[in-house]
Amino acid sequence: MTAVNVLVNSPSGTIQLTRPDQRNALDRSAVEQISQAFFDLHQEKKVRGVILTASGTDFCAGLDLKEMHQTASGDPNSALGAWHDDWTQLRDLLETMLRFPKPIIAAIDGTALGAGLGLALAADLIVAAPSATFGVPAVRRGLISGVVSPLLCFRSGGKTAARMMLTGQSIDAQEALRLNLIDEIVDADKIWVRANELVAECAAAPAEAIQLSKRLLNETIGETLLTQMSVGAAMGATACTTEAAAEGLAAFKEKREPNWP
Repeated sequence: MTAVNVLVNSPSGTIQLTRPDQRNALDRSAVEQISQAFFDLHQEKKVRGVILTASGTDFCAGLDLKEMHQTASGDPNSALGAWHDDWTQLRDLLETMLRFPKPIIAAIDGTALGAGLGLALAADLIVAAPSATFGVPAVRRGLISGVVSPLLCFRSGGKTAARMMLTGQSIDAQEALRLNLIDEIVDADKIWVRANELVAECAAAPAEAIQLSKRLLNETIGETLLTQMSVGAAMGATACTTEAAAEGLAAFKEKREPNWP
């Protein structure tokens, strides 16, 4: 099943998440398809910047909890390896975005939660609709936000990250703007247009200058953040094997409140 649409409209290329019935949650196939889309747009010379957006009322609700529940319900001897592969795959996608040589603009309407927030934070700029919300609710499912946590700390600072990670509460677009998590708030029907304008502004400069500027920005990220994201992937995989995670995922599947061990 196709989880993304890719559109080239020079100077921009658009990656659109297309699982609205699943709140654009990221299963393994979706992560692979997004990674491939970035690879393809990297090769497309007439694309000077990438817009990451989504169909439906959610930008991305995070990792696919239905798929996670299936893994948790399977062979426990192979589960840890599967969790490790899943978290490493997500970590690699976010690194691809962070190192991408062309500007990435996230155009967000609706919720950006967990891994969905990670996708947004791995972009260079974020344009959001007034109704957009942002959060890392993993703890409420007995999980942790893994590779997203270091990126959230890097973008927002430790205090903001701690509040969002430990409470699991979401913030609205105005609060996200105040905290410098996002760059602009525009009407929902104009977020792609504004993102495309930003790509065009970048494209007014020579490609070589933009690529060197991106490389310089990437150097500010450094290996420390990437190492922390690798640690986060390992911790995220381990957290998925706990009794709390099993209960949280079962409660989601059964549409009930968790009964924590």
